Amino acid sequence: MASRKSLPSTTNDLPHALTDASADKRLDVLRHVAAGCSISQAARQVGISYKAAWQAIDTLSNLSGVPLVERTVGGVGGGGARITAEGLQLLTLAAELARARQQVLARFAGGAIGEGGLGLRTSMRNQLRCRVLRCAPLAPGDPMVAVTLVTPGGAQLVSSVTQESADLLGLTPGLSVLALCKATAVAVSLSASHAAPGSLSGRIERCSPGARQDEVVLALDGGGHWVGFARHPFTGQVGDVALAVLSPAALVIGLAG
Repeated sequence: MASRKSLPSTTNDLPHALTDASADKRLDVLRHVAAGCSISQAARQVGISYKAAWQAIDTLSNLSGVPLVERTVGGVGGGGARITAEGLQLLTLAAELARARQQVLARFAGGAIGEGGLGLRTSMRNQLRCRVLRCAPLAPGDPMVAVTLVTPGGAQLVSSVTQESADLLGLTPGLSVLALCKATAVAVSLSASHAAPGSLSGRIERCSPGARQDEVVLALDGGGHWVGFARHPFTGQVGDVALAVLSPAALVIGLAG
């Protein structure tokens, strides 16, 4: 049986594959392979495409630093698949972490601490809990999907993701997600209180001047803050209404643990 190319690492890197909040569905693919399914069978069981299933395996392998699945190169069906010893070790680790997490959350009323995304460490300062409003291809047959999110204040944000990523995250209307964005990808300007789809309106809470750009912190309707930058000198004052604009490609969608 031919194996996928080895990655230079050790099994000490396996926990890295479990730090991604979107890992659960990817792990489901790996679990089905461990149960004897081919990649195509695992994809059907999880409810995703064959391509998305291999994306799941590849992502977990990249995060782990070791191959988790070996396969026989085949035709459209992809041939057979076999989980590696490292893949089995990762599933064991995931199961133990899940049990430990449940024990911790059981000590807190309703598991509220587990719903805040506290386990997600990222350089992106903008993190806002939203709900999925709709998820649709940009055009018939297009591999990209436009995901419209609703903020607690009722504003709409749009994120563009691949169909495979949407499938792996299980993005459906009503799902609670985290909207994440780097502050450097947000342009702030003075504007009327109404925000167009894909932008956020808020009141200026802080402004830190810089040599070329000023950092602006907005307090959003419905709660939360959003950080962006404006061309220096920014004339807005604390309490003024301002608009934060970002492109769909800059908005990342995450699932809280």
